Amino acid sequence: MKKILLLATGGTIASRNLGEGLTPALTAEELLRQVPELNGLCEVDAEEVYRLDSTNMRPENWVELAQRVQARYRDYDGFVITHGTDTMAYAAASLYYLLQNVRKPVVLTGAQVSIFERDSDARENLVGAFRYACDDAAAGVRVFFDGKVICGTRARKTRTRSYNAFSSVDYPVVAIVRDDLVQYYIKGDVTGEEAFYDTLDPKVLLVKLTPGIDAGILDYAAENAHAVIIESFGVGGIPHYEDGSFERGIEHLLSRGVRVVVATQVAHEGSAMETYRVGYRIKERYHLPEAYEMTTEAVLAKTMWALTVTDTPEAFGRVFATPVGNDLLM
Repeated sequence: MKKILLLATGGTIASRNLGEGLTPALTAEELLRQVPELNGLCEVDAEEVYRLDSTNMRPENWVELAQRVQARYRDYDGFVITHGTDTMAYAAASLYYLLQNVRKPVVLTGAQVSIFERDSDARENLVGAFRYACDDAAAGVRVFFDGKVICGTRARKTRTRSYNAFSSVDYPVVAIVRDDLVQYYIKGDVTGEEAFYDTLDPKVLLVKLTPGIDAGILDYAAENAHAVIIESFGVGGIPHYEDGSFERGIEHLLSRGVRVVVATQVAHEGSAMETYRVGYRIKERYHLPEAYEMTTEAVLAKTMWALTVTDTPEAFGRVFATPVGNDLLM
């Protein structure tokens, strides 16, 4: 029988309405008592790491989760992490870079409705996450939700209320759990050497371009961030105003040693900066790392990780451009 460690962090799945809206209230052990279906499936140990709404989760929390997995990696066959849905995709992406190419499953799950509610999705998600974690072919950092197993760098919350809240962006669902069976669409996609990290740099600013945006926001970033992700228009368009303010803003960032990454704010199909002049001239002039079809969550997580393993802009660019698992599909 497989031995699985449950790490509970709070979220809707463990919430009750205490008079001012839902707030996490259940312990890890109380969660387990709600799913007797796990009896006979696996041996489970449980730890309550946090009792937080995921809105309040931060990179240091995900670092601690990674450290707990690493410390107990030899003792368990897999790990299930209950987490609020609002930042679960960020958590999964962060853990993907902190726990690279792990051969054991690290599965994040949660719920849209508290496990206390009669028609909650919590029990199905929790049981499904454990069932996947117990499968012999399970590996890597995954999100399990509404029957689907999603790669950690491909998950995105695309619905605020529906039970099918998460989508796999520009990458197939790894597997589904149906009728108590794990059915794979992709198997053996975790390759490369296992590598464990325990640091993220949270001083990353995401700048989503809007029509007419003042480039002065980049001056703020130059004083307050170690890296800036520019979410461009379309396939990579960055405004070319008559005063050249965006070019000067990028130059100011680079002169201060701030790393700059260009992504797209469009959900699917990725960037290609060279397509239009508004992207081509920026890419040719500054040779900025480009995120291509990575999700925003993965871009942020990879940037926070890459900052901690590099010390020059050139090294940062090389690390960011090197695929880790399935984050880049070029």
